[in-house]
Amino acid sequence: MKATDLIDTITSLVEQKVPTFLWGAPGIGKSSIVRQIADDKGVGFIDLRLALMDPTDLKGIPFYDKESHTALWAPPAFLPKEGEGILFLDELNAAPPSVQASAYQLILDRKVGEYELPDGWAIVAAGNREGDRGVTYRMPSPLANRFVHFEMEVNVEDWRLWAYSRGLDERVISYISYRSEHLFTFDAKSDVKSFATPRSWEYVNSILLSSLTKELLLDTVSGAIGKDVAVSFLSFCKVMNRLPDIENILACGSGEYSDEVDVLYALSTGLVSAYLKENSDENLDNLLSYTLGLKSEFAVMIVQDLQRNGVSMEHSEVFKEWVKKFSFLLG
Repeated sequence: MKATDLIDTITSLVEQKVPTFLWGAPGIGKSSIVRQIADDKGVGFIDLRLALMDPTDLKGIPFYDKESHTALWAPPAFLPKEGEGILFLDELNAAPPSVQASAYQLILDRKVGEYELPDGWAIVAAGNREGDRGVTYRMPSPLANRFVHFEMEVNVEDWRLWAYSRGLDERVISYISYRSEHLFTFDAKSDVKSFATPRSWEYVNSILLSSLTKELLLDTVSGAIGKDVAVSFLSFCKVMNRLPDIENILACGSGEYSDEVDVLYALSTGLVSAYLKENSDENLDNLLSYTLGLKSEFAVMIVQDLQRNGVSMEHSEVFKEWVKKFSFLLG
């Protein structure tokens, strides 16, 4: 299931306090979408990495109660005490069986030891699949049966929408638009340590913003996404020097056109990113006017990207002209 569908689905299940398990390959953003759900709902979010815990970390430390003359458990301070939120149990199936047993009680009964999860909190867990070369333990069937299970897929259009919303570097978005197969290159059978994932492309974005010299850029980007993809990406970055003046296009609606596919992908992303930063009716009309002279597939891609980012254009007279020209591609 792609990320946008998962967000809607898990949001509904969180509201009903139905325990949910999200499966997927490493680096594709499982924890990010759960955090986004909590942020969108305006509720708390606690991320517990169970693979790093001991059983007593969840259950607490036993102590002798003098009044009752019994042993009680001092619950851990990191578990929620009140309010609403999502308790995210990350890497659940990478945790040792003894930790999974403590988690099982929390998921089944919403309490463990002396601790009880507040009514306003929902439980969402996540983990890598057994074939993903990560450290995993087979989840016991009784524990697995306590969840509604979903497998997250890598979807390029979802990622592009997210990348625009986060303001990622236009070079990264353009490259993935041009070479979508390089968004995710993980191969469970390979021993290569660096490979491209949505998470490692975020690292590339940060690397591009850093003060690294050009001499060090290739090795550093290679360390994030692998040598072959890094060489291809940095070669593509040189395309940005061949783009028409994007600011001029938004200012007056005219500019040069190119027949080179890589330039057109970079230009399309650059125009959308520039408009989202400085959106106005005048800029929109100028942008749409320019797309009337573009190759049809890139004109449509620009308009669809704008619409996915919440840009309304039905009020524009130029958009009406645009629809007449490209309506045959919109059916």
